[in-house]
Amino acid sequence: MNQLPSLPVISVEEVAQRLAQDDDQLQLIDVREPEEVAIASIEGFEVLSLSKFEQWSPEIDQRFDPHKETFVLCHHGMRSAQMCLWLLNNGFTNVKNISGGIAAYAARVDGNIPQY
Repeated sequence: MNQLPSLPVISVEEVAQRLAQDDDQLQLIDVREPEEVAIASIEGFEVLSLSKFEQWSPEIDQRFDPHKETFVLCHHGMRSAQMCLWLLNNGFTNVKNISGGIAAYAARVDGNIPQY
C-alpha cells in the first residue's frame, strides 16, 4: 500500500496569528481559481491557480524563495496539499498546507469571509 509522505500542516488559527504579526518573512500562495478568490479571500495571498500551472510553474523559484516559510491555501485543503507536494519535490524546504482551507478559516477565524 502506497502512503503519501506526511505534509507539514498549519491550523487556520495559527495562520491568523502569524498574519496578525505582519510577518514579512511569510510567502502566501492561494491555488484556487479566480472566481473562487472573488467570492472569498485572505489579504496577502498570491493567486497561483492550479489550472494555470503551465503559466506560472517555470518561474516559481524566481518569484518565491524556496527556503522561506510558505503557506498554501485552497478551499478545503486538497488542492493546497497537491501544491505543497509539488513545491517540496521542486526544492522548497519550508512549506505548510493550511488545514481546512479558506472554508475552515471563514468558519473558525473570520466570519466576515463568505462561505461557498
